[in-house]
Amino acid sequence: MLTLLEMELLATPKAAPDLRHRLRDHGFDVRLCATELLTNVIDHLGEGTPVTVRVIGTAAPHGRTRIEVTDPEPRALPALLPATQTEESGRGLALVDALAERWGVERGPDRKTVWCELRDYGGERETGRTPLDH
Repeated sequence: MLTLLEMELLATPKAAPDLRHRLRDHGFDVRLCATELLTNVIDHLGEGTPVTVRVIGTAAPHGRTRIEVTDPEPRALPALLPATQTEESGRGLALVDALAERWGVERGPDRKTVWCELRDYGGERETGRTPLDH
């Protein structure tokens, strides 16, 4: 495993586009999942929560990219909820679930890490699936 990016930041709305910019050499799915995991911290723990974002990769031909977002609240666990068409929020984890091969949570006594793993397709997805097909 090779750490491609590790950064400590405060979870703020401005941090999401900054994170996407730092991940500009990665595929759309990596950028989207990373910002959705960061946005979940903002939405559920509040603006200004300190987080560590890690993007870790493995070598081809079976390459994987793992995205981890660690925050200081081990009790606030993410939950995959169905979002209706009229709701304006609540789709972030559903997007991660649709795009990632797997995702989960690792808890420690004073932190938690929400992570997801995506298969590398040379930049963009080649599966022909849309997020709703998952």
